[in-house]
Amino acid sequence: MEATKNSVTFQGNPLTLTSRPPKVGDAAPDFEVLSNDLSPVRLSDLKGKTCVMCSVPSLDTPVCDTEIRTFNEQVTLLGDDVVVLAISMDLPFAQQRWCGAAGVKNVRTLSDHRDAAFGRAYGVLIQELRLLARAVFVVDKKGVIHYIQIVDELTHEPDYEAALKAVKEAQ
Repeated sequence: MEATKNSVTFQGNPLTLTSRPPKVGDAAPDFEVLSNDLSPVRLSDLKGKTCVMCSVPSLDTPVCDTEIRTFNEQVTLLGDDVVVLAISMDLPFAQQRWCGAAGVKNVRTLSDHRDAAFGRAYGVLIQELRLLARAVFVVDKKGVIHYIQIVDELTHEPDYEAALKAVKEAQ
């Protein structure tokens, strides 16, 4: 896949994403990441659920912490057929520790550290840092992408209102 230069920044410095993201209306690419207990998780395992996939650089940063806590609160308002995944390059053990400390129980944290399968498939793997760009993808129960936001500056939060509106529309 073709790299995308200067599409995201970190503190104003341009970064390169290693591939292009899919588009709204595309079938969501499947991927395999690791859960906190090291078991594999695939998007295809969640068929029949509306999925909100949040990629973040690291849960141990203030903006990522705020983002995942916000989605953790909001997901309870969306119904049982919605699952929120927080995907980062953090090790599963660090993700589990963070969830315990943050009291996050409604968002599943998943690690892409092994193969960067999610980052490559969704165009959010940052070449210079081998971290994931901040992004939100909403996938409906049939596996179709309804919403994409790749946040242009890593230190900014996503548009929560737009993402939650997309989830309601996808249900």
